[in-house]
Amino acid sequence: MLHDGRQALVVDPGDAQPVMDALRREGVQLQAILVTHHHDDHTGGIDTLRESTGATVYGPASENIPQPLTPLRGGQTVAALGLEFRVMDVPGHTAGHIAFYCPDLEGKPLLFCGDTLFSAGCGRIFEGTPAQMLASLNSLSALPDTTRVCCTHEYTLSNLKFALEVEPDNAALLAYNAHCQSLRAQGLPTLPSSIAMEKSINPFLRTTLPALIAAARRFDAASVDSSGAFATLRQWKNQYR
Repeated sequence: MLHDGRQALVVDPGDAQPVMDALRREGVQLQAILVTHHHDDHTGGIDTLRESTGATVYGPASENIPQPLTPLRGGQTVAALGLEFRVMDVPGHTAGHIAFYCPDLEGKPLLFCGDTLFSAGCGRIFEGTPAQMLASLNSLSALPDTTRVCCTHEYTLSNLKFALEVEPDNAALLAYNAHCQSLRAQGLPTLPSSIAMEKSINPFLRTTLPALIAAARRFDAASVDSSGAFATLRQWKNQYR
């Protein structure tokens, strides 16, 4: 949730109650609900919040989101809280997944990326193709390095465990893992991350590098280029424990 002391917006409210609690605690009115994709854990609270607050719902035009909805496609913009969010098409996790990018919030860009990009990971490919997901991740990684990455799940430690399996000698990854372990031990979130950090530690943003291609080949010898390496790493992560 973002708020300016009077009004708020919320992203992907899977459950209405925590949002209602936060609105009361902060003394703010919900103005907008931004939705990245149709999965229930991102949409389950929409109807209750809309009915109780009158907030406008914005979401992907090509997905089944609770109506009424202001439908969005890549290249469009949303104005809320005096901010402008650019809509990016990022298919892969779902066919119509979108992300919201604000170029300047308190001096830094901000990205709400749903389940496309996680810290040290990416979403499972349920409806799209590996090529679509890789293109979506490439479009996110091309954003400014200072962009704050606000994803929708705290999967960081499990993602880091896999990333270290893939790239055990990455010094930045080792340091980030220690940092995140410390945060979680204190009950603190690891998020938001940044595009700069993710480019240095996230295997799914690093599949053009020889070390990542070699790691993919160890899992599946048919992985010979970055596109194949990405698909193989995603398949490896799907079954990694």
